[in-house]
Amino acid sequence: MMNGTGWGMGGMGWGMWFIPLLIILAIYLFMKYNPQTKSGQATESPLDILRKRYAKGEVTKEQFEQMRKDI
Repeated sequence: MMNGTGWGMGGMGWGMWFIPLLIILAIYLFMKYNPQTKSGQATESPLDILRKRYAKGEVTKEQFEQMRKDI
């Protein structure tokens, strides 16, 4: 006899598995839907994107200055 403490419905049988699984699920969902963990890097600010475009030569200095003021 297990006296309700084994794998059955009584005692801590379900709690020993349910609570850790719930914690693991919560961590998984946090990691999946957290915007800062997408692609392993934080999201870029608009100014960072503009600086990269200027460095690549996609925008002129005048365009860069105007866009920077607009941001």
